[in-house]
This record gives sequence, structure tokens and C-alpha cells, in this order.
Amino acid sequence: MKKSTNLAVVLTITAAFSGGILAYFDSFTSKRIADFQKEEQKKSVQFVLPGSVSSETKIMNDQEFFIGKDKDSNIVGVAFVASGAGFQSTIKILVGMDPIMQTIIAMKVIEQAETPGLGTKIVNDLTNKTNPNWFTKQFEKLNVASGISYVKGQKPTKPGEIQAITGATVSSKAVVDLLNVSITKSRKIFLKSGVK
Repeated sequence: MKKSTNLAVVLTITAAFSGGILAYFDSFTSKRIADFQKEEQKKSVQFVLPGSVSSETKIMNDQEFFIGKDKDSNIVGVAFVASGAGFQSTIKILVGMDPIMQTIIAMKVIEQAETPGLGTKIVNDLTNKTNPNWFTKQFEKLNVASGISYVKGQKPTKPGEIQAITGATVSSKAVVDLLNVSITKSRKIFLKSGVK
């Protein structure tokens, strides 16, 4: 009985000490992590809205919008996070669009855990040495007024069309689907708000 009591006391002290150490170091690192995440978000917004010199964040209908402005405070674009199910994971994409939300300026996949070497090509295709970002580059300056569609094994020929990744059609389709849904929803919210 005495052994089990001693063991319980030692385990309790060890757990309390370990928890205290973790809490102590968390107090130092949590602010740095939050600052790093804000800086990464700022860089990502700048990437998808390259013509902006500043941006402001607005929450509308529980959705976050980043409104990019030029030096004269004119809106040059609007960015938002599009999120949806991929083949193996949730895919999150930061999408930058023109002020009337008809054309994608640029997009950046900010979170994914798709199949390495296949689905991960939505971010970076290491087999394509000359243009590893070919998949996301297809969306640059893409008119999406009538939605986005994809083709397999051939070059796109119609407006709003992109080429799917060979061997990762499910991930390609997931990107197209989540963009179509998110853009339609975001366009309605943003344009209805009358932000200028």
C-alpha cells in the first residue's frame, strides 16, 4: 500500500512539474508564434493581391475579407480563405480577386495534407522542373464569372477552364469545387456590403 501511495505522489509531482514547465515556456512562445502567423498572413495577402500597398481586414457574415488598397486608398482587390475537403484532408486556399470579384488575381494554398507526390502537386509539382507552380499559376487572371471547370489530359480551351493534375484528379476537382462554392458565397457577401 505504501509503495502505491509513494508512486502516486511521485507521479503527481512529476506531472505538476512538467505541466508548470510547459506553461512557463508557452507564455514565451505563444506571442512569438502569433506574431509569426500574422506576418505570414500579411505576406500571403500581399502575394495574392500584388498591387496593394496596404490591406484592411473586415468580417462580414462571419467571413474574413482582406481588402487590398493602392497608395490612393482605392480597392485593388479582395482576398478571402476558401476551404473544403480534399482527397485526404481539408484544403485551405487564400484567394485574391479583383474588386468586382470576377477574376482571380492569384491564389495560394495555405493548408493541405494531400497524398505526397500526387495531391501535393496542387502546391508544388516537383516533377516539373521548369514550372513547379504550374497548377496554381493557371488560376492567375482567370475569369471566373461563370465558374471554374477542369479538363483531364489536355490543355484548357474555354474561359474559366484549368488542367487537372494527372494522377491527382480528386485533389484538382476538390480545388475547383471549393473555389466555385467559396467564390460564389464570398462574391454575394462582399458585393452586397458595398465596401469601397
